[in-house]
Amino acid sequence: MSNKKVLVVDDEKELVEVTRVLLESNGYEVAAAYSGEEGKKAALAEKPDVIILDVMMETTSAGFDVARWLREQDATKPIPIIMLTAVNQNVPWRFGSDEVWLPVDVFLDKPVSPEKLLHEVKKIMG
Repeated sequence: MSNKKVLVVDDEKELVEVTRVLLESNGYEVAAAYSGEEGKKAALAEKPDVIILDVMMETTSAGFDVARWLREQDATKPIPIIMLTAVNQNVPWRFGSDEVWLPVDVFLDKPVSPEKLLHEVKKIMG
């Protein structure tokens, strides 16, 4: 059986690398994209088992736009999305999952502990 593949979409290269090391050391294959647009292309090309998606990239809402776009494509619709973001630190209200506006499976605030992130990836992949 091939390794489960995780696509990490985040404009913070350091965070992507730390996440890559964490996941690869736990047996996952990791693909990376550093913007929302790159993330869309990578999701189609890489066919990941799960996507870890940042919110604030090219725009403050890029991740929300990408999540909605992924849910509109037949090829990427079923892929679970873990949204990892610091957006809740920057706005006075809380975000949570919502089928239309924020169609993600898990919502995690940055900074997230490596243990918590790994737990959520394992859980979402069954």
